[in-house]
Amino acid sequence: MSRSALERVVVGWNRSRLDLASDEVLAQILDRGDIEAWRELYRLASSDATLRRRILGVVRRVALPYPGFWLSALASLGEPIDWAVPVLQDDGLA
Repeated sequence: MSRSALERVVVGWNRSRLDLASDEVLAQILDRGDIEAWRELYRLASSDATLRRRILGVVRRVALPYPGFWLSALASLGEPIDWAVPVLQDDGLA
């Protein structure tokens, strides 16, 4: 059985299994995922309003490399976005 792109991202870092109920796992996917994982997450979010709201919450609370990308993706799925709310910036410092 092949693993999904989402499983590959989180299991490859520090998890034994994919748990999309965890905001920490969502943040990890949004921060360190690849295009395949992001496509899979977008596909899941397209039919799950609760997941979309949780992704929005993570984007608002966590400094990510592409917050505008995720806000735009959520908007394309019909999620209301307040574009006046500032997002945290990932300065790339470790």
